Amino acid sequence: MKVLIADDHILVRDTISLCLQQDEDLEVETASDLNEAVAKIRDTGGYDLVILDYLMPGMNGLSGLSQAIEANGGKSVALMSGLARRPVVEKALSLGAIGFLPKTMPAKTMLNAVRFMCEGESYVPLQFLKNEDEGLEASPLSKREHQVLQGICQGLANKEIALDLSIQEVTVKAHAKTLCRKLGARNRTHAAMIAKDMLLV
Repeated sequence: MKVLIADDHILVRDTISLCLQQDEDLEVETASDLNEAVAKIRDTGGYDLVILDYLMPGMNGLSGLSQAIEANGGKSVALMSGLARRPVVEKALSLGAIGFLPKTMPAKTMLNAVRFMCEGESYVPLQFLKNEDEGLEASPLSKREHQVLQGICQGLANKEIALDLSIQEVTVKAHAKTLCRKLGARNRTHAAMIAKDMLLV
C-alpha cells in the first residue's frame, strides 16, 4: 500500500515516515507542501492514502484538502494537525476526508489508524469525538498570546494592543512573532486568517 505524507516540517515527516515503515506492506513517500503533494499524486496515479498537514503551505484552510481529494481520484485522503479543533475536523470529514490524525498520537496507534484508512475505513480518535468544543489537544497558545491574537484579529495596531493589555509595545511584537511561528503564519494578517479558520478566536 502506498502512502504519501505531506508536511512542511521535516522532523514531523521523517518521524511519521519511520513509524509507518515498520509495516513492510506500506510504501511511504513524503512531500513538503500541498503543491508538491498534488504533483506527486498526479505523477504516480494516486496513493492508497494521502496524509495532509492542516497548516502547511498551500493548504489555505481546507481548500487544499479538496484539491488533494480530487487529484487522488477518490482514494483516501486524511487530515493531520496538532492544532485543528473539532468543527474544523467535522468540516474536513464533510468535504470527503477519510479521517483525522493528531500529531501527538502514539506511534502504534498511528500505524493502526493508517492501516484502517488505507483499507478505506474512516478514523477519528474516540477522545476527539467525545470532546464537544475542542480538539484532542489543548491550545498551544498561552493566555497572553490569545489576548494578543484577539487584538490582531480585531485589526488593532501593536500600540493599541499594548495599551489594552497594559504591557509594552515591544512585548506585543514579541508575542506576535511567537504567534506567527506557532501557527505557521507568514505575517500578522496570515496569523489572523489561520486563527479564525481554526476557531482559535
